[in-house]
Amino acid sequence: MFPKWFMKWNRENPTNIYAPAIAVGVVGAAVFVAASLVAIGQPYATDSMQTGPRGTGMSVPEFEADLATPDPDIALLIEDEPFLPEEGEELAGDIYENVQVLGDLTDANFNRLMGAMTRWVAPEQGCAYCHGDGDLDTYGEDNLYTKVVARRMIQMTQNINENWDGHVNANKEVGVTCMTCHRGENVPSDIWFKITPVNERVEGWAAVQNRATSLSQYTSLPSDALEAYLLDDQVIGVHDLESRVAGIPGEDGYPGIQQAERTYSLMNYVSNALGVNCVFCHNSRAFYDGSQVTPQWATESLGITMVQEMNNDYLVPLKDVYPAERLGPVHQDAPKAACKTCHKGHQQPLQGANVIQYWPELATTGAPDYGQ
Repeated sequence: MFPKWFMKWNRENPTNIYAPAIAVGVVGAAVFVAASLVAIGQPYATDSMQTGPRGTGMSVPEFEADLATPDPDIALLIEDEPFLPEEGEELAGDIYENVQVLGDLTDANFNRLMGAMTRWVAPEQGCAYCHGDGDLDTYGEDNLYTKVVARRMIQMTQNINENWDGHVNANKEVGVTCMTCHRGENVPSDIWFKITPVNERVEGWAAVQNRATSLSQYTSLPSDALEAYLLDDQVIGVHDLESRVAGIPGEDGYPGIQQAERTYSLMNYVSNALGVNCVFCHNSRAFYDGSQVTPQWATESLGITMVQEMNNDYLVPLKDVYPAERLGPVHQDAPKAACKTCHKGHQQPLQGANVIQYWPELATTGAPDYGQ
């Protein structure tokens, strides 16, 4: 069929035709798989929650697989209906010694709540974690720091549920209990201590740089953002809207570059703590304009003020109660809370599970509402 000279040339110059064929086959298979995925649907589909006007990119995307996966800590929640008090029933404050909070509960509800707190905070140590190894006659003593701290934490929890409803129950009733932060651990995860200063002078030039730390979300932003805004009540501010200002930023009432960096550090922390992006709270075209923010901005602002109160009124004053091993490694300060202590990467702690429904004793500093 072919000329003799052509056949002779092919015999003398053999060519490997298999490698190109394999390459073409692999590329073709990849194209086929990609086209099939587009036609059938991506295996890791995403869903998004619109947080602002359409067309502005204001949405929070999440993998549908993640949305369908429950927080494993939800399985640790305790469903235990309270006992409806009966007229004339003896109260815990009349039965036990040194009951400074929860004394107006009936004996049954008091012990029901104590049992739940043990499972929330000290499931391995049991009652002895706060009361020691003595018999029931010694339970009224305040010999262990854990009992003193627990008493104050009950008061803090009641205060949060009673006075910070706008943050805690912004979408629906969920409330908070010891479980919200502790999740079966003696010490909640994601507490924080002061570690500043952690900046250093860069070799070869005079600039002082921030070191990457866990508190700065492993960026080179300042590591004192939680200290500044969740403890010291400093004003969060990034810039002035005027291109020229009559004064020196940072000195004449204008936010300086350090405040801007510190603000970005806090915003990074909040984003990671809630598992969201910037437009969860802010308008993408007007970050600075409070009149164009989303409803979540107000909820988060309340949360920041709430955490300031938690730290300054409840947690920091316990410094002298804690043993040395419970204090911070640098400044020997008391452990403090921040957004991630409760949220742990979710928009709502425990993905919005109603943790307070069985524990009206923790919902108010007054008499519990048992729905009678």
